Amino acid sequence: MLEFITDQEIYKRVLIEEVPGTENFIWLATSDLKDLHIQHNRKFIPFLEVISDLLSRDVSVRLIHAKEPGQVFREEFDRYPNLARSLERLLCPRVHFKSIIIDGRFAYSGSANLTGAGMGARSEGKRNFEAGIISTESAIVGQIMQQFDNVWMGKYCSDCRFSGKCPDRDEMLN
Repeated sequence: MLEFITDQEIYKRVLIEEVPGTENFIWLATSDLKDLHIQHNRKFIPFLEVISDLLSRDVSVRLIHAKEPGQVFREEFDRYPNLARSLERLLCPRVHFKSIIIDGRFAYSGSANLTGAGMGARSEGKRNFEAGIISTESAIVGQIMQQFDNVWMGKYCSDCRFSGKCPDRDEMLN
C-alpha cells in the first residue's frame, strides 16, 4: 500500500490508527515538537502519554528533532518519568524531514511536524495544510528508515557545518 494523505487524514491514519498498535519500535522525526494532544476514548490526551504507554510495553522509541521544544511540552514531558529514562532522543538542527516509522512495516513521510497544527489535530481553520505519504511497501518503508538511520547513526556529523549548534555531535562521533 502506498497512499497520499493530507491534513486531518494524517492525524487519523497515523496517530490514531497506527501509532497505538506499535509492537516493537517507533521512530519519530520532526523539526518542530509541541504539546500535541490526540483523541483517545472520547477525550483528548497528550501524545506523550501515548509514547509513555508504548515505552511501558517495552516498545523502543527513538525521536529526532531539530530544536528544543517549548516550556509547555517540557512540563508535559516531566509528567511521564519513563520518558526521561527510556526515550531515545537526538537533537539535530539540520533535520527538517518528518517521518514516523512503525515496526519496520508502516511509514509516514511528509510535511507535518509533531504539533497539533501540523498533524491535523487542531480544529478546522487552525490546522496547517499538510501532505505526505503512508506506505506498507517494504521498499518505501526501507528508504524512509534509511534516511532516519543515517541521521541517527551520525553519518553526516563529521562534515556538518552546524557542529557549533549541535548539542549531540560529540556523542554521535564517539
